[in-house]
Order: sequence, then C-alpha cells, then structure tokens
Amino acid sequence: MDWTDDGIVLTTRKFGESGLIVSLLTREHGRHAGLVRGGAGKRAAGQYEPGNHVHAVWRARLEDQLGSLACEVRTNHAARHLVHPARLAALISALSLVETALPEREPHTELFDSLSALLVILGEEGWEQAYIRWEMILLAELGFGIDLSCCAATGMNDQLAYVSPKSGRAVSLSAGEPWKDKLLKLPGFLVEEEGGSIADGLKLTGFFLESWLFNHLGRPLPAARTRLVDRLG
Repeated sequence: MDWTDDGIVLTTRKFGESGLIVSLLTREHGRHAGLVRGGAGKRAAGQYEPGNHVHAVWRARLEDQLGSLACEVRTNHAARHLVHPARLAALISALSLVETALPEREPHTELFDSLSALLVILGEEGWEQAYIRWEMILLAELGFGIDLSCCAATGMNDQLAYVSPKSGRAVSLSAGEPWKDKLLKLPGFLVEEEGGSIADGLKLTGFFLESWLFNHLGRPLPAARTRLVDRLG
C-alpha cells in the first residue's frame, strides 16, 4: 500500500533514537500518521515543524499499519510566525483542534484547503477575523455548523446581532433584545458587516467548539485554544 499527497504537519513525537511519528492532515487521506525514520536527526532539522506544508509519501505493507512517511517541505509556515507570538498561537491552536477533533483517515478536502489558506493568511492583516471564520468552517465540516443565514425568530437577514446558544442560529437585534443577556454576541465581520470584536468572535466559536463538538467527543477543548484566547482576549 502506498500513496502520495499534500499534507500539513499537525504533531510529532519521538520514536526511538532518531525516528519521529508524524501526524499530518492530508488533502485526500485525512488525518494520517506515519513513522519518519531519521526524522529527529540533524539532517531533518526544521522539516517536520508543526504547520509545515509538505508533499508526503506513505508506504505500508497493509492498509491498517502505521506505515512509513517521507516528506518534502513545500512551505515552512512555522518559521514565518516564530517572531509573532499571537500568530504562532493561532497556528498551534488550529493544528491542535484538527488533531484532537478529526477522526483518523477520513478525508476532509475542504477543511484541508481552508487550513492551508489560513496558514498563509496568518501573515496578513486581518488574520484574527480569518482565524475565527476558519473555526466556523471546522464546526460546519464536522456537522456542528452555526446558521447565520437569517434570524431564527423573524426569518429576516438584516441587523443580525446575536446567536442562540441552544440552536446555533442567528437572532436579530430587535428580536434578541429581551434575551440579550442569554445570547452570544455576533460580530459583524462574520456576516459581511463592519465591526465586532475579536474577543466576541472567539467566545462565539469557542462556545460551540466546547459545548457541541468537544462535548460530543468526550474531550476537553485543547489547551492551545485556551492560550490563544488568553493572548488575544
């Protein structure tokens, strides 16, 4: 068995004296791990940093085996953000969410493409909003999407200002006024409008990540995601 694919390095852990078990999010084969012989050696220094975009070759005798990986770096995203702690925190948060939320070897092509785009956008202005939009994509990809198409109470799509924590649907400013203390604030940048704070955006997606997705998985929200909120909030 063998395949070649584009991948993003999610995590690594040492195996033996110089080997690495590398977990990738691949475009066509989902979250997939393999053993890189010599991956922890000096010759491979920096090659398997989390966040790197690689071209991967996986081989195994049987499909359900761990198998071996050989990777060639296409873009060293990790190095680009080392001097920007907040951007690096966002990168690590995104990788941690994927590593802990996705089942193994289940293709998620759109999620791979969106994560690839995010890793590029992290170096640009407005990356904080892009990160929050990416968390929305992650939720939707795994079946826990938030519906911001129209107000749950009126069916209209103007002046959307809140999200119901129970239904995950948007609520307009007027319809939500009596219950605003129980609703989550909806930043304008998530509905193609001006305004809205990064803190409110992270609180919104964080609520559904924790109470819907990770509660369903029976796991806590990754610590890296909490550290990102502490840094940006």
